[in-house]
Amino acid sequence: MKKPRTELLQAIAVTAELTGTAFSEPAARVLAADLAQYPEHQVFNALRRCRRELRSTLTLAAILERIEDGRPGPDEAWAIVRPAIDDERTTIFYTPEMKTAFFIARELSDDLIAARMAFLEAYRTALQEARADGQPIKLEACLGYDAPQRESAILKAVEQGQITNEHAMLMLPHLATPDARVAAIAETVTKRLTQRHPGTE
Repeated sequence: MKKPRTELLQAIAVTAELTGTAFSEPAARVLAADLAQYPEHQVFNALRRCRRELRSTLTLAAILERIEDGRPGPDEAWAIVRPAIDDERTTIFYTPEMKTAFFIARELSDDLIAARMAFLEAYRTALQEARADGQPIKLEACLGYDAPQRESAILKAVEQGQITNEHAMLMLPHLATPDARVAAIAETVTKRLTQRHPGTE
């Protein structure tokens, strides 16, 4: 287990004091050791958020929930999956943790308030487990049957760097035609020329 730095122990102590949490020194060291596996800047940012946001005592779960490793927070994750909860036409991209919570919430799609509460609870649990295990972030598609919306969602995922062009072509084979490939190559070359020679059209 990676030994925590003094700065991390100090940050935990300050955060604990400001949130009204009492940690023994051994408990603080165990907490610090659990957090030491994450990039230090992510941990310090999470502790900073705890100091600003927590209205209860400091816990490992509260810190892990605020680790910014690319996974969306609970409310953002709900906003992503919400359009597909009661509409199978909609395509979304979600993490395995979101997927687990999504299918739990979908069983309650007749009551969106209950669905949201179930999603948030399940997602927080899955999120904590994934981060505790040090699992890297992954994205997968939940493909709806509305073809135009599906294509738009996939192309947006490419633009945002969520999936590769190759992955997108597997899901949109009609765009992998020779003409489309030539157009993509031409666009890439044009961008490179513009970067090398600003002002060139």
